[in-house]
Amino acid sequence: MSDGVPGDAEFGFELVTCRWAERAWPPEPDRETDAVPVVARQLGTRNRRWDTVVVEADPAGLAARAAFGERALDSDLLHVVRHAPAEWAWYRDALPEPGYPWRYVRAAVHRAADRDVVETRRAGNRIEIRRIAPYPDWIRRIVAIENKPDLSASAARRLGDQMDHDVTTALADEVWVATAATGEAVEPALLEDLPVEAGVLVLDFDGDDPDARVAWHPAALDPSADTSLSAETKAGKRLELAERAYGDGWRSYVETMRPDCRWFELRSESGALVPWCAAAECHQTAGECSGSCPEFQPEPPSWRTRGWPIEGGPGKGIRRLLARRRRRVRAVDPEA
Repeated sequence: MSDGVPGDAEFGFELVTCRWAERAWPPEPDRETDAVPVVARQLGTRNRRWDTVVVEADPAGLAARAAFGERALDSDLLHVVRHAPAEWAWYRDALPEPGYPWRYVRAAVHRAADRDVVETRRAGNRIEIRRIAPYPDWIRRIVAIENKPDLSASAARRLGDQMDHDVTTALADEVWVATAATGEAVEPALLEDLPVEAGVLVLDFDGDDPDARVAWHPAALDPSADTSLSAETKAGKRLELAERAYGDGWRSYVETMRPDCRWFELRSESGALVPWCAAAECHQTAGECSGSCPEFQPEPPSWRTRGWPIEGGPGKGIRRLLARRRRRVRAVDPEA
């Protein structure tokens, strides 16, 4: 397991970077915007996954998105929700040709109705649909960030190839590398073979007030241009990415760890709540915090009963706390 502060390990660095972005994005002091940053981690497509994704959301559009619930809408649900009519209509008349069998669309209509994101009714043997609200245009920009606290030469070579792919594909509006401050006159990241279109963000998490400095400004990419992916394909993938960011956020790490272990704690580091293993006395990674860990011990049953101050035990309380903070960010509260 990793030791020291979270910045010593990529997982911990990733979490505090996400929290910093949630509170302080954009990093350029001269770029004024009222956009709300919706931050997620470990998000991407089948061919590419980013450490951190920042969706710059329109405030009014983000508020309108709340009408469709807290969970992400997948591509099939988006097909239904975005094209559902204002007045009742047979779903096959209302929705555009899907390019795949209509029986799958019918299943998506039922799922959408179960989640209350469209209304349905029967007219004879036909299913009619009606929207609950127009699906908003809430996404302004999508920014992809790779987190490399210790950017060695070998790591930079691997990362360079990945970021070349990001630049040429132009699925995001900007791509960045976030690295830990070294205190050197020239940060090592600037000396590595990274594409000039990628920005370099130097982060210093020494203390409770994280500091960020732009060492290299990124170039603006054009997602509306045809590249290795068509502009239409990219528009669909961008919307799906933004929906997953909205639904998952970055605090979803608790869903792949074991907060029900008696040794699992959250500690405040640089403004973020970061997992801490009391058995190993370190900030553990998601891969290390699992049921196969030799130190894993379930919470004693007495912790969940007899007046424990958090209903259901500490593990359930941690899940509720992080879910509550995620909801507050969706509600446009940067201090959540």
